[in-house]
Amino acid sequence: MNTMGTVRLLPWTGPDGKPCFLLGDGTGCVSRIADRMEEEQLGSAADLIDEARQLLGERSWTPGELHLLAVELTAALVHVHRVAESRGARLTEAEREAPDADEAPDADGDGPRLPAEAFG
Repeated sequence: MNTMGTVRLLPWTGPDGKPCFLLGDGTGCVSRIADRMEEEQLGSAADLIDEARQLLGERSWTPGELHLLAVELTAALVHVHRVAESRGARLTEAEREAPDADEAPDADGDGPRLPAEAFG
């Protein structure tokens, strides 16, 4: 990391639609606002997924409802993609290459296993 901090893609765009960036150490006021906004965007996307499942599960939607759902899902996907890009860009090289604990193979190489108690 340089002495100026890291560059962060913010979860909003400027008036002209271009991306906004923040240079800092991630502890300032704008970073905290961006963190809260990212959490709100991810929460809204999760709520929208539930709404989409319900609407599509009913199988009695109108073309207008489907169109509105597609518009809202597209907007949510744009936000979630921006959050993923921002967070991915802030990972260190070691964090990018390290496997998740759930994905690490066991000693026998077969991957994660459930304990015997899970089967009753």
